Amino acid sequence: MTTLLLVRHGRTTANRTGVLAGRTPGVDLDEVGVQQAQAAAQRIAGLPLTQVVTSPLRRCKHTSQLLTEGREQPVEVVTDARITECGYGAWSGRPLKELAKEKLWATVQQTPSAVRFPDGESMTEMSARAVGCVRERDAALAASVGDEAVWVAVSHGDVIKAILADALGMHLDAFQRIVVDPASISVVRYSAGRPFVVSTNTTSGDLSGLQPPRRRGRRKPPADAAVGGGLGSQE
Repeated sequence: MTTLLLVRHGRTTANRTGVLAGRTPGVDLDEVGVQQAQAAAQRIAGLPLTQVVTSPLRRCKHTSQLLTEGREQPVEVVTDARITECGYGAWSGRPLKELAKEKLWATVQQTPSAVRFPDGESMTEMSARAVGCVRERDAALAASVGDEAVWVAVSHGDVIKAILADALGMHLDAFQRIVVDPASISVVRYSAGRPFVVSTNTTSGDLSGLQPPRRRGRRKPPADAAVGGGLGSQE
């Protein structure tokens, strides 16, 4: 049961001005976004990361760079297009206050599973590719590295919300109930039985305690939920 840290990129110039960046080239972190990503790096500095997987968009690559700078042990950073931003199509680059007047906006808010953006992607397609990516990569790391592996996926707000909704067993139509702030860290552990959502949308606090304890012999960590709550990280 490896540990996945879902990190949203830091604040961007588009976030600051209320524009839906989408896949617009060149959108990068602003000064606040850089500081947010650096703060996130400090939060996970005590974790021995196995791998960082990033969306190919500049704002995520920049966040990944800041997350891995200055670490004692170098961390492999790989790009995977399956966790790129949702394809908003003709909505990309437009102000959110303008998009809120579109008829499709209400559907995005209430029944996102029914949404296909004009000249773009459907939200169900976005969810399927992103969830498939993290589950596949998590299983591969568990097989090659072991249950103590801790890895990071740096992605976008709606993409991370879709991954969390899947891990929580929620229908995609409920994913707008989840909040994912810039440079926030959410934590999921996948087991053979079910995913365990450890935390969502955290923006402060040292996360070094997430490192699973090394276990002697070949005994695997429990895949069942602890009835009553258990001892948490002490188990």
